[in-house]
Order: sequence, then structure tokens, then C-alpha cells
Amino acid sequence: MLTRYRVMAYVTGVLLVLLTLGCIAKYGFQMDGAAGFVTAVGIAHGWLYVVYLIFAFDLGSKARMPFGRLLWVLLAGTIPTAAFFVERRVSRELEPKIAEAAQQPVKA
Repeated sequence: MLTRYRVMAYVTGVLLVLLTLGCIAKYGFQMDGAAGFVTAVGIAHGWLYVVYLIFAFDLGSKARMPFGRLLWVLLAGTIPTAAFFVERRVSRELEPKIAEAAQQPVKA
């Protein structure tokens, strides 16, 4: 659960940074080839952001995150580079809890 969230956080973050750079190239520098790049990366980011939302919501609900924190995790995929920082913080917070739960005896 944490791993799939982390993967999607990085994928979403990288695509958003690429999209931001592409928009700067397209609108700021009027580069000819940037339009196709922005379209392709924008579509990929849009669809993969939906997958990110599903995984982040699943993680947040299973970890019983407060609503404000869950909202911040969900919105991190829309702010360039925020996904990297939020992912790191969430991972540091949840890894010890997951390790502790893994050591608990399984109740039948």
C-alpha cells in the first residue's frame, strides 16, 4: 500500500515538473516543439494523477489520517515538487507503524 503510493507520488511529481517546464518553454519562450510535449505530458499527468488520488486516498484511509493531512496529500500532486516532500514525510511517518504492525502476531 505504501509502496504503490510512493511510486505514484514520484511519477506524478516528475510529470508535473516536466509539465511545468514544458509550459514555461511553450508560453514563456514560445518554443515550437513544446506544444506537443505539453499536450502529451499533460494527458499523462492527468490520468496518472487520478491513479495517484486513488492510492493516496486508500493509504490515508487505512492509516486513519486526519482530513486536513489527507487533503494535503491529495493536493500534493497538483503543486510542482510538493509530491516529493509530502511523500517523504508520509513515508517517514508510516514506515515505523507498518513495521510495528508486521511484527504483531496474526489473530485467527
